[in-house]
Amino acid sequence: MKARLTLKVHAGARKSEFAGPYGDGWTLRVAAPPVDGKANQAIVQFLAGVAGVRTSAVRIVSGAAARTKIVEIEGVARASLDRAILESDGHSPHSGSAAPRKA
Repeated sequence: MKARLTLKVHAGARKSEFAGPYGDGWTLRVAAPPVDGKANQAIVQFLAGVAGVRTSAVRIVSGAAARTKIVEIEGVARASLDRAILESDGHSPHSGSAAPRKA
């Protein structure tokens, strides 16, 4: 299984973190500068950590020199990846159940 993810990347940020949704993908701030492929390396390492896969399972398939990138991650489903992204930002995913009402 593979997950494809569209990212709008802002390199040179204070820290690496997801900054919110971007269309069907996510906005990602990366602490590395956009010089000599350092930002792309940081993206791969950051996404591997979030997805819980090896860095070799993460590949930038489009936009290596652009702000908008398409990344493919081997070994994780898209729904699981989105959940991991939400959890990495301190949000817990919606469980789908309503909270009990007070009487």
